Amino acid sequence: MRNIFYILLGIFVLTSCSQTATKQKNTKRPNILFIMSDDHALQAIGAYGHPISKLAPTPNIDRLAAEGVLFQENYCANSICGPSRATVLTGKHSHANGFIKNDGTKFDGHQPTIPNILQQNGYETAVIGKWHLNTDPVGFDFYKILNDQGEYNNPDFITKDTTLQIMGYVTDIITDLSKDWLDNRDESKPFFLMMQHKAPHRNWVPNAKYYRLYENVEFPVPDNFFDDYEGREAAALQEMNIFEHGYEGHDLKMVTGVDSDSLLFDPWPHVFFGRMTDAERIEFLDAYRERNNDYYQTERTEKEKAEWKLQRYLQDYLATVKSVDESVGEIYDYLEENDLLDNTIVVYTSDQGFFLGEHGWFDKRWMYEESFRMPLMILDPSSKEQGRKISELTQNIDFAPTFLEMAGLPVPEEMQGRSFWPLMKGEELEEPWRDALYYHYYEFPGFHSVRAHNGVKTDRYKLIHFYNEDRWEMFDLKKDPTEMKNIYGDVAYRTIQAMLHKKHKELIEQYNVPEEYLK
Repeated sequence: MRNIFYILLGIFVLTSCSQTATKQKNTKRPNILFIMSDDHALQAIGAYGHPISKLAPTPNIDRLAAEGVLFQENYCANSICGPSRATVLTGKHSHANGFIKNDGTKFDGHQPTIPNILQQNGYETAVIGKWHLNTDPVGFDFYKILNDQGEYNNPDFITKDTTLQIMGYVTDIITDLSKDWLDNRDESKPFFLMMQHKAPHRNWVPNAKYYRLYENVEFPVPDNFFDDYEGREAAALQEMNIFEHGYEGHDLKMVTGVDSDSLLFDPWPHVFFGRMTDAERIEFLDAYRERNNDYYQTERTEKEKAEWKLQRYLQDYLATVKSVDESVGEIYDYLEENDLLDNTIVVYTSDQGFFLGEHGWFDKRWMYEESFRMPLMILDPSSKEQGRKISELTQNIDFAPTFLEMAGLPVPEEMQGRSFWPLMKGEELEEPWRDALYYHYYEFPGFHSVRAHNGVKTDRYKLIHFYNEDRWEMFDLKKDPTEMKNIYGDVAYRTIQAMLHKKHKELIEQYNVPEEYLK
């Protein structure tokens, strides 16, 4: 009897210890790995189902969506690199966080931000890769950031102590640096790591092993590639048409003639060709030689030349995405191999969307869907449900409140976003979710001549105000998803137009947009 008693007592003690350990594990603060690419269009991510992604798959990024949560209607607040990053960090629109455009403004890193708050609450924090906020990072225990936009080949990195050049391809370097930091972090603390890629930002230089990856792939030409911009005056005045405005040397890797080793126009040789070694330049030129020769040796109409340039652009853009996808897979494997996946929230996003030939364009900036809409997928280890899709309207002002709530921390009142963690968990909301989004782009005059504008978007309709010229555009996204027909002033939409004007005014007041930014 005594032996049975001790056996039962042992079982009880082991069970109690196991339950305690499980409880401690479940209450352990999560790590957060935030992976952000630059200018990664939804069209180039398989999980979103666009025809382009079927020809250039992204299996590792798609895995995050399949095992986590995919956001189908996620948007940015200001579709330009630095301002979007400032919004992510602060949970506030550009006018409220003080960083409204890339040039001429500096980010105040001392305001409440995700890294500041997490660091103050015991997290070890780091940012590696692109920063692009014109000031040194604040709130990070460690940083190694690209200089300005960064370079694809043999890039410079800024640390707290120095600036150094690291030889290699930028996406691979950022991946290796991130893994190295994870290897050497303080394991007694949870971590917050911002792993931020340069790719697929302009000028879309692939890893050398992928120079020819898509050279024989013909990607679909958007139906509105030859848009005439009827009824959309601001669109007609832009300077971001692939055929007309893409730099033939810098962007499209075109040379001066048959068998030439000299690029056509490149205004920034110091960040492109000048970063390569002699051997790298030879490898690059040889990889593109046959296709460049074909451009000169085959007679083409102007329309055919435009389509040729589109294919060259897409081939390079999607080849840079290939390396980003590989990086996501590599870091995912690292988390698994080091038993970190069970307690690490993994986020994949981009700073905004991007045009892949729609309206004839590259770049972003616009409130039009391809630019405005951001990819987002999150793997939350506390959730057992996989493959959930969220269709509510979310925005990058929501990122900071969400991550803070996930870390069990209060959200500062000044943050203008709202945590979407309850949406991820499928919880019943105390208050209805938002029914409209506010957008504001300021950078005019500037690159690509995109007029300053703001606007409001609901699940179906969009109203845009080009306020310097006091011109309006309105779209029915159900009937016109590619935003080709401006229906502003159409009597059939009179009631909806009035509703959108009212909502536009309400959001301006809700977010306290200063009058100086509205005219």
